[in-house]
Amino acid sequence: MKLTRRQWAAVIAPAALPPALVRAQTPSAEEELEAARQHLKANADALAATKVPMAVEPAFQFKA
Repeated sequence: MKLTRRQWAAVIAPAALPPALVRAQTPSAEEELEAARQHLKANADALAATKVPMAVEPAFQFKA
């Protein structure tokens, strides 16, 4: 597996930080949940705003 310099930096940088800084940057469970809800709502709003013509066929078929 080959890693670029940026990938190595992303892996190594958090390990180099003091533990107090890492804990301070880690969001709480409530914050993560709220961020996920906001992300889901934004995606749902974007999908609802998309106009799909009636001629578009679905990518699946219902068979009995």
